[in-house]
Order: sequence, then C-alpha cells, then structure tokens
Amino acid sequence: MASQPKLQTQTDESCQPQGPLTKASWQARYDEGKTGWDRGQPSPMFSRWIDQGTLRPCRVLVPGCGRGHEVIAMAALGFDVTAVDFADTAVQTLQAELQTRNLQAKVIQSDLFEFHPPEAFDAIYEQTCLCAVHPSQWATYHESLVRWLRPGGNLFALFMQTEATQGPPFSCDLDKMQILFRSHHWQWPTEHDRVDHPMGIYELACVLTRL
Repeated sequence: MASQPKLQTQTDESCQPQGPLTKASWQARYDEGKTGWDRGQPSPMFSRWIDQGTLRPCRVLVPGCGRGHEVIAMAALGFDVTAVDFADTAVQTLQAELQTRNLQAKVIQSDLFEFHPPEAFDAIYEQTCLCAVHPSQWATYHESLVRWLRPGGNLFALFMQTEATQGPPFSCDLDKMQILFRSHHWQWPTEHDRVDHPMGIYELACVLTRL
C-alpha cells in the first residue's frame, strides 16, 4: 500500500513519561482537561464498520473506554458491551450518560492488567488503549487481548500513528504492530483505512481475526 503523507504530531507537553502511568496520573489528565484523544463523539471508523456490516451486535469489550462514546453507540444498537477504564471521571461520566439515555452496558473500573473476565468476548474494540499503554507493557497487554477474545473473534483496532518518540499517545507503527500481533495468533487484513484525528495525527484501522 502506498505510504501515507505525514501529519504534524501534537501531543501534550506534560505527557512525556518514561514508564507506565498510574491511576492518579490518568485522573489528573481528566482534572486538567488534557484529554486530546477524546473526539467528543464516536470515531468515524466506527460508523463505517457498522454501515459495512463488519461490526455487528455481539458480546464486545472496549478496553480503555474513556468517556465511552462508542460504548454508548454500541449499547443503543443492541450490543452486549463491557467497558473498562482506570480513571474515576471516565467511568462516572460513562455511567451517568448511559443512565440518562436509559441504555445498558457493563462499566468496570479496573487496571486492565488486573481485569479477568469470566469468558472470552466475540469482539474487542481497541482504539485509544494500546497507544496509552507504555511500550514496555505492550507484550503483556497483547497477551491479555488474546485471552479476552475467543478464537474466530475480531479485534477492531485503530493503531495511532505519530512522529513522537515518547507519549502517550505512543506511536503504534504498523511494522511494530505486525510483530506484536503475530501471525500464529492473528489473521491480518490485506488492507487498512486511514482515519485522521483532531490532534493532528492519524490512525490506521485494521480488523484482525483471532486464530
């Protein structure tokens, strides 16, 4: 596939940690309004997947859900959705919005590395979670994704592309993703879509199938 033009990366000046962020660190970002990853609405790729029939109602997990715009949209469409996040504000905001709209979803406040669901999901919607995980933890997070998703299930991934060497968001370069999401666990698509982000960066949308 032809190389994509590069966009200028805009990242939070305060978000240059060299190790994993804590629950308090994520809450501080909400308190300070430093949530540039939040579009304020579902990703345009979400609507495209729905319209194409690629993503259909099922048991779906949204790790690192934030304020959960996609979670709300899924609940409205009849998905059996479980959402997980670390930060108080993210969880409380999502729960309140679901209640206001009289929608049902399971919202869990948890460190993802301590999240152990009783059964695997049919699909996982991975958008702004991997890019928020420090690269030193990517392999562990990947192992969790493999456990959380049933064989034959789909991972709807939006891999964040930046020119930054630090983060979050950490750049999920496609060559690194193809090494991380190895072929003995995943079937990769032959094509991917580019999705521009208001932060001045972009994501590569891929649907991977768990083998």
